[in-house]
Amino acid sequence: MDGIVEDEWRRFLADWRDVPETEVAELVAAEPDRHDWRVVDAALDRITCDRCGDRLGRGPVDCAACELAHGLRYAAIETDRPGVPPGNEHAVRVNVSVVRRPQATSAPEVLVRRLLLPALLVGFLPTTAEAQRLKAVVNEDTDPGRVAELVDELVRSRGPLATRSP
Repeated sequence: MDGIVEDEWRRFLADWRDVPETEVAELVAAEPDRHDWRVVDAALDRITCDRCGDRLGRGPVDCAACELAHGLRYAAIETDRPGVPPGNEHAVRVNVSVVRRPQATSAPEVLVRRLLLPALLVGFLPTTAEAQRLKAVVNEDTDPGRVAELVDELVRSRGPLATRSP
């Protein structure tokens, strides 16, 4: 999953050969609305939070600096990839964000997001109703085995992933 972010960072960094990586990261983090979300996430990974010492935006929920950085990451540019339904890239982005910062979300929801991510990466996109139904059921039944079954049922019920849109 981190490869999703790192691959884009390597491509982006190729244009900044003469600038230290940490400086590039700080420039990107200062203007998240000018960069792809994957580049912003990778930049934040390269900055240490002055308050908690973790990677910026990944620290504990009570770290104000990480909370702010985490929120600002959503100002970044989000462009759907070719061949996926509109909104798929947003779903990928949110799922990556939750999985990379699990301490801010319930364990059952992190599990759902982690299990859905591979399907999202190949073009699956649950409808709003499907996502809400899954969330409601998981809020009631947090057994990891049952959560995995529910996600699997949802993905399989929709047929070939890359060719189905909501």
